[in-house]
Amino acid sequence: MKRGWPLLLAPVIGLLWVPFYDRREPALFGFPFFYWYQFAWVPVTAVLIRLAWALERRA
Repeated sequence: MKRGWPLLLAPVIGLLWVPFYDRREPALFGFPFFYWYQFAWVPVTAVLIRLAWALERRA
């Protein structure tokens, strides 16, 4: 059975649940939460993809 795929669900759920991050505050370096929350998922997703790949490779 595949072990790494649940890690890939986190970015999908985190970004498709728009009402969670549809607001201005808290701002980070002048960027509203709406923008920096989505941008923060870029490196997080890269790490999760790498972990999922490693788990699949080991299985």
